[in-house]
Amino acid sequence: YQLPAIPVAKVDPKFVRQIVTDPTGEKPGTIVVDTSEHFLYLVRDGGTAIRYGVSLGKAGFGWTGSAVVQARKKWPVWTPPPEMIQRRPELAKYKDGMPPGPQSPLGARALYLFRDGKDTMYRLHGTPEWDSIGKNASSGCVRFMNQDIIDLYSRVNGPAQVFVRPNLSAAGKIMAVSSRTAEPIDAGVPRDAEMLQ
Repeated sequence: YQLPAIPVAKVDPKFVRQIVTDPTGEKPGTIVVDTSEHFLYLVRDGGTAIRYGVSLGKAGFGWTGSAVVQARKKWPVWTPPPEMIQRRPELAKYKDGMPPGPQSPLGARALYLFRDGKDTMYRLHGTPEWDSIGKNASSGCVRFMNQDIIDLYSRVNGPAQVFVRPNLSAAGKIMAVSSRTAEPIDAGVPRDAEMLQ
């Protein structure tokens, strides 16, 4: 699939992918989402991190806590869960899946979050709505510009610890998923997803 170019001049510069001094204190390979700033950090060696601008859950759909990336998929098929179809009946036509492509709500890549070996129904995924980055616009997932999720996907080759924090001073190790108000974006991990060992 061909992705349309993002008009970078229209993106707030702080949300453009960049290497920064690691503000998280976590070990390399850890992913930390700072919900107050709309940033996701992938911690690297040498005291640095890659910072991505992200979109988070809209009012009533946000969450904090910890999870592990345990599956990933290139160009995932999007299947809205029954709860979403009930709320938005116009999505019923996709009950068996929307084909992958640049307009898919899951975008170019998806990383699937698990807790205690079970799918949380939360995702790190792309979006065609690049202008939602820096806003609370999702159903609880962490959304990226498609080009950024492709970059992150290429760097996560095994299980990765994920902490979603209301701010970076919140200790990730003591937090549990505190809210089930987020709505799943899809009906589950695709059977053909790559499970990470």
